[in-house]
Amino acid sequence: MNKNGIFAWASFFTLLIGIALVLLGVLKYRDYAIGFSTVGIGFFVMSWAFNALKGRV
Repeated sequence: MNKNGIFAWASFFTLLIGIALVLLGVLKYRDYAIGFSTVGIGFFVMSWAFNALKGRV
């Protein structure tokens, strides 16, 4: 597995964690939905950054 594959898998897994956090905040922990959603969006941004780094590092 080369570095592009590693960045692709890292991007995919951080995207899944971000989706899970947002859904947890919206569906299960409504009192903390803002915090969960903020952290989930942060994971989306990290996923985007990992995806943007493919082929450049």
